[in-house]
Amino acid sequence: MTLLEQWRNKAYGDQMDKKAQEKLWTDYFLVEKGIYEQLLTDPAQVVEGSVKELAEKYGTDIQTMTGFLDGINESLKGYENPIENMDEDTKVRIEIDPEKLYYNMVDAKATWLYNLPQWDGILTEEKRKELYHACKISGTVKREGRKVYPNDPCPCGSGKKYKKCCGKNA
Repeated sequence: MTLLEQWRNKAYGDQMDKKAQEKLWTDYFLVEKGIYEQLLTDPAQVVEGSVKELAEKYGTDIQTMTGFLDGINESLKGYENPIENMDEDTKVRIEIDPEKLYYNMVDAKATWLYNLPQWDGILTEEKRKELYHACKISGTVKREGRKVYPNDPCPCGSGKKYKKCCGKNA
């Protein structure tokens, strides 16, 4: 079983009760936040090493590092790491694309990440608002041929009224 399969089984599997699952994710989010705080202090840096070396560098275990690499993989500059089949000795590279990363954090609804103070020195407030809005708009489902009124159910399927959901920023 690959590292990614092990991580996903642990994080999303049925082997833990709800309380243990909540603890796993609470602990993971704290580690994730700490890694991002370090990465975002120098967003131009390129971090390279094996999965094991990066886990040691950031003070975490290999499975948590695997989850982190899975989460950041689509936010890298022009490449993705071989997360599907990597092992602890696989060399990986973290070179973030700040705009992609911010957008993906918003998409994941990770407020604890896209509200980090480190973003102030990376993206202007205007650029962050633009990316936030672009992300929210991309998830809006538009029905052809029928106008959506403020009190109609939102076409995104949230169950909220349009004016309280996707129509709030329109």
